[in-house]
Amino acid sequence: MSITTQKKSSFPSHAVSDAEKASLEYGLQVARSIEHEWFKKDSGTSKYLHSKQRYNELRLYARGEQAVQKYKDELSINGDLSYLNLDWRPVPIIPKFVDIVVNGIQERTYELKAYSQDPVAAAERTRYIEDIVGDMENKDFYTHVEQTNNVSLFKSDIPTQALPGSNEELSLHMQLDYKQSIEIASEEAINNVFALNNYDLLKKRVDYDITVLGIGCVKNSFNVSDGINIHYVDPSSIVHSYTESPYFEDLYYVGEVEKISISELKKRFPSLTDQDIKEIENNDTGGNFYKKQKNGDEFVQIINFEYKTYKNQVYKIKKGASGNDKALEKDDSFNPPKDDRSRFKKLDRSIEVIYCGTKIVGGERILKWELAENMSRPKADLTKCHMSYQIVAPRIYQGRPESLVSRMTSFADMIQLTHLKLQQVLSRLVPDGVYMDADGIAEIDLGNGTNYNPQEALNMYFQTGSVIGRSMTQDGDFNQGKVPIQELKSSGGNQKIASLIQTYNYYMQMLRDVTGLNEARDGSLPDANALVGVQKLAAANSNTATRHILQAGLYLTLKTAECVSLRISDILEYSNTKQQFLNTLGKFNVATLTEISDLHIHDFGIYLELAPDEEEKQLLENNIQMALQKERINLEDAIDIREVRNLKLANQLLKIRRRKKEENDRMIQLQNIEAQTQSNAKSAEAAAAAEMQKEQALAQSKIQISQAQSQFDISKMEREAAIKKELMEFEFHLNMQLKEQELQVTKNKEDSKEDRKDERTKIQASQQSELIEQRKGNTGPKNFESKGFDNLDGFGLEQFEPR
Repeated sequence: MSITTQKKSSFPSHAVSDAEKASLEYGLQVARSIEHEWFKKDSGTSKYLHSKQRYNELRLYARGEQAVQKYKDELSINGDLSYLNLDWRPVPIIPKFVDIVVNGIQERTYELKAYSQDPVAAAERTRYIEDIVGDMENKDFYTHVEQTNNVSLFKSDIPTQALPGSNEELSLHMQLDYKQSIEIASEEAINNVFALNNYDLLKKRVDYDITVLGIGCVKNSFNVSDGINIHYVDPSSIVHSYTESPYFEDLYYVGEVEKISISELKKRFPSLTDQDIKEIENNDTGGNFYKKQKNGDEFVQIINFEYKTYKNQVYKIKKGASGNDKALEKDDSFNPPKDDRSRFKKLDRSIEVIYCGTKIVGGERILKWELAENMSRPKADLTKCHMSYQIVAPRIYQGRPESLVSRMTSFADMIQLTHLKLQQVLSRLVPDGVYMDADGIAEIDLGNGTNYNPQEALNMYFQTGSVIGRSMTQDGDFNQGKVPIQELKSSGGNQKIASLIQTYNYYMQMLRDVTGLNEARDGSLPDANALVGVQKLAAANSNTATRHILQAGLYLTLKTAECVSLRISDILEYSNTKQQFLNTLGKFNVATLTEISDLHIHDFGIYLELAPDEEEKQLLENNIQMALQKERINLEDAIDIREVRNLKLANQLLKIRRRKKEENDRMIQLQNIEAQTQSNAKSAEAAAAAEMQKEQALAQSKIQISQAQSQFDISKMEREAAIKKELMEFEFHLNMQLKEQELQVTKNKEDSKEDRKDERTKIQASQQSELIEQRKGNTGPKNFESKGFDNLDGFGLEQFEPR
């Protein structure tokens, strides 16, 4: 169905009823406003045609196929047709730079990650963390119980030796190792949708557009037969509301102009009658937007657009007889009485909605205006919705995007002009010639009867390089032409060529300066004296200069993945499309079907994990090599660190592994010290025991020796006692005998004494008597010596006297 209304160039009001917004008149007014903004001719052209021509010009420059008429106008001179012989093909300088940037972006791989942020997944994640924290705090006790009773009290599935030792390790474990099954299912689903739509090839075209045009666009949609579709959108066909945001998040309408045939138009809109088709064919109000091709095929320009407005959700709350409330959905015209006795209440809220429309450009017919199905709504805020078009322009200002190619066009023009000038100089350049003095040749006599003519002189000069001349003329005057042949230098063509080459190199350097694509990145031969580190630094700076292009392409990928995730959730809520979608995914991975069936009850945050570039990898590798050289980490740790795509997490893992290695080394050192101490203690104990045993043996030996000595001493003493006893007895008997003998001698002595006494007494008596007699007789002295009695038993002593 189509309608025709009065033309209006302003957008209709949002503050109207939902029924009016859903009407075709409202949609036609929106379409006319969009058409008026983009296709109204100002200064001879429209906004749409101007942007389309500009994008087409940039694409031609990016292909090295820009128009050469301006170069011809620059070089053409009245009456000079020599420029027609020049090679006017543009020098393909810009394509090289574009290929370097686009192909460099394709080398930066990424990995899509889904993070479940709904209450169910958050509760499961919290419970998992609490189990790990409990195991961390009671690790020693649980280990002791497990070793003693063979009963495991650990709640988490992490091996005991792999339990985190700190909150930092726990955080890193949650980022690197923990993944819920529903998150894996979501990632598989998004990746499968991307694979079905060949998103890698589509992304190359988008990266090319961002580099060349400064803007890129991707559209996502859903239909029952094909499922989720991701389409490439040509930026030159886009129409959108004014924005200064690089991410176009504040658009309230967006669409694209499409050129289709009449037959295709009939297929898409079967409600069109033959009369409608005739009116469309006879419609020439579109000017450049509707034309008939030479081959007879008829085409028409249509504009497919999305318009964002709001809708009132109204519910009638009815109080039941049992006291419970019952909600009934109503339209926005529902207005119950506000008295206190009323059993009805009204609850309402405004939510964003998107209307989809299609209109023939330049015509007065709207082909479609309806509320969009399967609108992408983030579960965090169901009042919001996303449009199907995802657009990014990283360097946009006042609605005009700027691209890498647009920076280079002026210098590419100067390079082309320099190249053409160089061709002109080369075409007019003549070789070096010779000057011949005819008078000087005429004065020369060869002496063989022949004349020295110019031809022979030239032959001799070009063949041998020799010249015959005369210093004096035949008249004896000085010969001014003594050197008849002289080489002529051409005009300053070489200086012109050198100057043009210098100019060419200057503009090439200007291209590098304005784009940041220096020699270290564009494939030119680097300076032989430049250090490797300087070259790497230059390449890193070049990557930094074009990083906004990489980030813009990743932003589109991220937003597209978010929309795909939301569409998957919406699709699973509709029974008529759920099975088709699951069957589509089942072509890739049947294992995800179980988990993905519950995907719609979860809310996911989507992010991209970008693989580090060569410079970042080198920095990480330097850290790893330094740690390996100082034995701060093990080889297994280095392998695990290299597998982490996120550079920040890789460095964090490196620090944790280094710290754990130090702790393990310190623990091993303490264990070695303790083992050494125990070994020394055991050695000392063994030495002490040996010494004790030795002392005990020595003491035992000494005791035995002492006992033996004692026994010997006792035996000796006993022997001595026995001997002494015997000696004493012998001595006693001997003494007795001696005593007896002594007594006998004494007795004999006494007896002898008595005898001698008696004898002396007798002698004395006799002598006394003799003395008495002498006195009486008065005689002389008398000798009392014995005469002849001085001998023993007749053996006299006198015989021993000397003779």
